Amino acid sequence: MRVLAAMSGGVDSAVAAARAVDAGHDVTGVHLALSRNPRSYRVGARGCCTVEDAADARRAADVLGIPYYVWDLSERFHSDVVEDFVAEYAAGRTPNPCVRCNERIKFTAVLDRALALGFDAVATGHYARVVTQPDGSRELHRAADAAKDQSYVLAVLTVDQLRGAMFPLGKTVKADVRAEAARCGLAVAEKPDSHDICFVADGDTAGFLRERLGERPGDVVDESGQRLGGHDGVFAYTVGQRRGLGIDTPASDGRPRYVLDLQPVGATVTVGPYEALAADEVHGRQARWCAPLPASPFDAEVQLRAHGAALSASVSVDGGSVVAVLDRPAHGIAPGQTLAVYAGTRVLGSATVVRAGQR
Repeated sequence: MRVLAAMSGGVDSAVAAARAVDAGHDVTGVHLALSRNPRSYRVGARGCCTVEDAADARRAADVLGIPYYVWDLSERFHSDVVEDFVAEYAAGRTPNPCVRCNERIKFTAVLDRALALGFDAVATGHYARVVTQPDGSRELHRAADAAKDQSYVLAVLTVDQLRGAMFPLGKTVKADVRAEAARCGLAVAEKPDSHDICFVADGDTAGFLRERLGERPGDVVDESGQRLGGHDGVFAYTVGQRRGLGIDTPASDGRPRYVLDLQPVGATVTVGPYEALAADEVHGRQARWCAPLPASPFDAEVQLRAHGAALSASVSVDGGSVVAVLDRPAHGIAPGQTLAVYAGTRVLGSATVVRAGQR
């Protein structure tokens, strides 16, 4: 097959490309230039998308003996991922930019272009497995390394996109990937992993958002509406947050308070006890599926965070809407998060959380 290997400049994508070469595929490497200012997305060892990353990807391609190109997708990335991230937080939601990047950049913009150029698949360094059945159908499954599993951020893929996806690291643990990179003579063997949000390299999400949205002061209140303190912007909070709440008045019972609700229009952050975060019904929209679904309702497992636990649930689907009734309540489910649906290790699809609460 003709395979386009997306090479970020990190060890995972380099070894994924190496494995595609070893498997006998005709491989071409491509680095995605995602930053309009290549120096802006890294602080020390954190972040990605710099000229150093492009150089590391080029050196890896040279070692592997494959052609190498740079595709400038910075404008698309800025509009589809960065601006979406800012707008979601401004609306009081908590998005996952890695999900958006996979949906709109790596497996839409890149895959579409690759197929148009005559490639059969795009290989990435994601930790997930694609299983091909005897009838030729393809299934997305969790990675063998549970600690590195990235199937959650890939649950947004469609059936058609899955046909063109290749994840060579799905059956491997991270330590073995680094050892393999060293054996192959890849200089990135010991390169640190990039930060989860590549365009917030210093980890200060609130500062990043404040710089773009400005201060939008408001009140922190309890469930009865009593003012407990103030804040500079609802965007600095997320449902379930405990620290940095801006509370001037301690709770009468001395127990910690958590963010329960965000209202951007009124600039209000509502806080309360941990128990008030409990939810056993999650509603999602904009569903995308990469597998056939049983008749609704059906038993499944759902995951609500990239590194969260799988939760048993009864799932109902109606067009693009999804309702998951959890067997046991979960806490801190925020609008904007991704609801990924599994049948065992197999990914069925995902939806974006609209709301969560008690039945």
